[in-house]
Amino acid sequence: MTHLIFFEKPGCGGNARQRAALQAAGHTLAVRSLLSEPWTAASLLAFLAPLPVAGWFNRAAPRVKSGEIVPEQLDADTALALLLVEPLLIRRPLMQRCDDGSRRVGFDTAAIDAWVGLAPATLARSSLEGCAHPAEPCATPGS
Repeated sequence: MTHLIFFEKPGCGGNARQRAALQAAGHTLAVRSLLSEPWTAASLLAFLAPLPVAGWFNRAAPRVKSGEIVPEQLDADTALALLLVEPLLIRRPLMQRCDDGSRRVGFDTAAIDAWVGLAPATLARSSLEGCAHPAEPCATPGS
């Protein structure tokens, strides 16, 4: 199977389910913290550039949910500056295949299955993206 670098928010239940789905399909993961990775504009754009700017953002991030940040109203430079300062805003997970260097953002099950393959039980869900519980935020790292 495939070895992936998997950037997550530590303590996030959604990311835990995504990791479990990849591992159930036989993939191995090098798990890294999305929040503590020393991102540069170039390293982050390597993941985000193929997507529209609004697709760069974690819709469950408090500043996005509150309407303080409206991704559809941002240009690429402003959006990138925000993401570099506040990595919690980055849509997750970010994943990179170690064999060919290809990258993905988010966890749409059909797209991930086409990219690396998933177990049939995982494919029953259209998406594993987002927080595990709509009313309760993910745990804050260290809590």
